[in-house]
Amino acid sequence: MLKNEIKSILKEESLLNKRLYQICGALTVLIMAMVIIEFFSRGAFPPLKIELFYLGLLLLYSFHKEIIRWLGEKHAERQGEYFVYGWIAITVFLHLVNFFSKDYFLYSVNGEFLPILDDVTILTLEVLAIFILTRGLKFLKFIIKKRKGL
Repeated sequence: MLKNEIKSILKEESLLNKRLYQICGALTVLIMAMVIIEFFSRGAFPPLKIELFYLGLLLLYSFHKEIIRWLGEKHAERQGEYFVYGWIAITVFLHLVNFFSKDYFLYSVNGEFLPILDDVTILTLEVLAIFILTRGLKFLKFIIKKRKGL
């Protein structure tokens, strides 16, 4: 009876995690589009203010996924890597554009410095930190299982 209840809970939690992934994916694409627009508009749009919400949601999704793995779900997919790769690609692309445009997009039409490139770099490093942290949890689980002889 207990095994069936655990399987049922894991199934529900896996479905919830899949929905969280879809929400994070949609939000990632939206924020990436906003970053690109902000960068190329040269100050025509206000700076993003959604990063904290995004990082919090990404952190909750990541830890929820790890909890499911620790509880025994063996089929949890490794989709979170796509967030990391996407942010790295966007950040490198914007840095290249900045380099070849000789800082053209880092200043508004009025000559004011725009922090978007610094902001997206920090956001990318924070997303990478969440990824590395959850990878560390996977190694910790492996070490614990190895010590217990499982």
